Amino acid sequence: MKISLNWLKQYIDTNLEPQEIARILTDTGLEVEGIEKIETIQGGLEGVVIGEVKSKEKHPDADRLNVTTVDIGTGELLQIVCGAPNVATGQKVVVATVGCTLFPEPDKAFKIKKSKIRGVESFGMICAEDELGLGDDHDGIMVLDENAVIGTPAKQFFNVESDYLIEIGLTPNRSDAMGHIGVARDLKAFLNFHNKANINLNVPHPIQAKSNSNGINITVEDYDACPRYAGAVLTNIKIAPSPSWLQNRLLSIGLKPINNIVDITNFVMFETGNPLHAFDLSVVNGNVIVRKARKGEKLVTLDEVERELNTEDLMICNENGAMCIGGVYGGLHSGVQENTNAIFLEAAYFNPVTVRKTAKRHGLSTDSSFRFERGVDPNNVINAMNRAISLIVEITGAELGQTYDLYPTEIEQQKVQFKCDRIRSLIGVDITDDQICSILKELDIQTEKKGELIEASIPTYRVDVTREADIAEEVLRIYGFNNVPIPAKLNSSITPRANDNNEVIYNLIADLLANRGFYEIMNNSLSSSSIWDQIKTTSFSPDKDVKILNPLSNELDVMRQTLLFGGLKSIEHNQNRQHADLKFFEFGNDYRFNADKELKYPQRKKLGIWVTGNKTAENWTNAQVEADFFYLKGIVEAILTKLGIFKNPMISSSLNDLYEDGINYAIAKKSVVDVGWIRKDVLKAFGIKKPVFYANFDWQVIEDICVINNVKAKAIPKTHYVRRDFSLLLDKKVTFLEINALSKEVDNKILRKVGLFDVYEGKNLPADKKSYAVKFIFQDDEKTLKDQQVDAIMDKIRNKLETALGAELR
Repeated sequence: MKISLNWLKQYIDTNLEPQEIARILTDTGLEVEGIEKIETIQGGLEGVVIGEVKSKEKHPDADRLNVTTVDIGTGELLQIVCGAPNVATGQKVVVATVGCTLFPEPDKAFKIKKSKIRGVESFGMICAEDELGLGDDHDGIMVLDENAVIGTPAKQFFNVESDYLIEIGLTPNRSDAMGHIGVARDLKAFLNFHNKANINLNVPHPIQAKSNSNGINITVEDYDACPRYAGAVLTNIKIAPSPSWLQNRLLSIGLKPINNIVDITNFVMFETGNPLHAFDLSVVNGNVIVRKARKGEKLVTLDEVERELNTEDLMICNENGAMCIGGVYGGLHSGVQENTNAIFLEAAYFNPVTVRKTAKRHGLSTDSSFRFERGVDPNNVINAMNRAISLIVEITGAELGQTYDLYPTEIEQQKVQFKCDRIRSLIGVDITDDQICSILKELDIQTEKKGELIEASIPTYRVDVTREADIAEEVLRIYGFNNVPIPAKLNSSITPRANDNNEVIYNLIADLLANRGFYEIMNNSLSSSSIWDQIKTTSFSPDKDVKILNPLSNELDVMRQTLLFGGLKSIEHNQNRQHADLKFFEFGNDYRFNADKELKYPQRKKLGIWVTGNKTAENWTNAQVEADFFYLKGIVEAILTKLGIFKNPMISSSLNDLYEDGINYAIAKKSVVDVGWIRKDVLKAFGIKKPVFYANFDWQVIEDICVINNVKAKAIPKTHYVRRDFSLLLDKKVTFLEINALSKEVDNKILRKVGLFDVYEGKNLPADKKSYAVKFIFQDDEKTLKDQQVDAIMDKIRNKLETALGAELR
């Protein structure tokens, strides 16, 4: 939301510095995000004056140049070489003097210097329109009216204004501040309460519009979508550029002036917060119909795009069809044209939900829809219309015809009852009853005492004030958040929570990962349904997407089914900025839709871990080693060990087909985590070229298991362990997981660990064979093991592997 300081001061008499005004607005809840000094013409035309050409002679050495003398009111004529074909003696012209800077384009500065052109000295420049930044004309110099006064600063002649642009980050609830008057109201309330300034709001009071016989027929078919529709017919209009004061107001907030009628409707919208629209009366053709769009109906909008309308879109129509999307966007052929001589001026209150859905549906966001979808003041519609009528009559000389106001059910002010003691309790300040009521009065909220309660009448432009807590917020933002003292001692009562242990578990693992160089990320829970067009999978289904009824965009239209894609987007973002070595983790929920189950929208807590690039940062003492599956597998097992649940895990192949390959850990017969490397086509969909290794923990299962698995401590064994190795010749399809599982079946008491320490394929081995070097670690906590005892178990393991896997000892 852009606010012009000069414009703001039309409604409130203050000499405060822009920075102080910004501080006050921020304190009252209108957060100022930036302040910028602006000029209606860049550079302010400093050093540019009005002059008169006194003489003109041909340049002695250039056929296309003239040597002129110009009077700029200093008592001394300036010699200026000019190449414009239209320069002539007696003309009043605009002269840029030596030392001034012009801005023919916003990012291109041009400094005027004393120069010598083909041997003739020149002391300035006679300017064309585009050289001054006043327009695009460069056919010749700018020739002024003969009544222009010599020596007048161009800044004064062209009514150039210096101003400050205040950028406000307007929150959706503050629809009352969508115009300059609303912002001035908050500023006035603050100054009157704190400084006893006794400032009044200088709100324009236009003359009540009077009607004559020139009229049309208006029909509103849907009062739910359009509770109030007003308008006026104005004739004998001459379309022309707006006066400079009006153009300057619009330019100050970044709007380009178009013509007097359009500029007036824009001015009133940014003044009052109520959008208006002007139709060419010849297109209206005697009838205005406010209705929903017909099936298959189309409209070419102002951006020259033909839009197919939805039957829920509210349209402003004539007898032949749609003229405008109500509250959102005008039609290309129904608006004000250069030859327009009569208009129908629309002022309305449209249902915010209807406008919001239509704007989202068509991907449109306009100044009008921005206001209507947040809720404008239905009871200010006529004031805004009359303000525009007054300006149109004044500026264009128009004649007012019939006026209309279709408002069958008046929207009344809400009543909110509150207790002052409750307000004091909520804001934490011992403020008096009179101060509370005084602040509310400054905000146009009238109060009336009713027994122990006070009843507040809320203006209809304050759609966000509906409860006692909202009253407290209004009082506090004017009283000042910074004026609430911070006590020396804070007391709080903490209610024990059932999931306190879960918080401990989360912090334990987050710390573990952070200490190992991982960064925690937080991605949006919303995702795009279009991802399934790029990635084929049976592990996930588009039918399982939880769809958003009113999505912010096509990229955020469903809830995520997996944390994986958010992490891949984070990797893509970082790799595109030359950060290739990445280690991320994220705690979050995923979401599914199950139509055939009682719980239709289950969500589960997950922990995702991503690794790509090198294990460690580049260092002169360490060789660069790329992260691999086994690195992430070690991290996963470290987490399970840290949690005290890495006991007798069942390890099997992962069923998640987004992995190229991977394994699954199950504990207590519950799947706990999948770990593997992501398919290349999935990475390609995100523009990632390097391998990515991913672990997906079912954190809900982790929390359940950790509740029933208490970590126990025991003494370090006093005995030594015994190691035995096998070198096995196996079929290529055999996995180490099978060897590990079969070995544990033989003995699970003193056989503590089975490990793979070498793999060989190739020369001197059959093509379908490979060699595994496997270690076996035995240990008894109480007594030293004997060779005969270990050898007996090793024989059983050998026989088991030979029988089940066809293994051969090498």
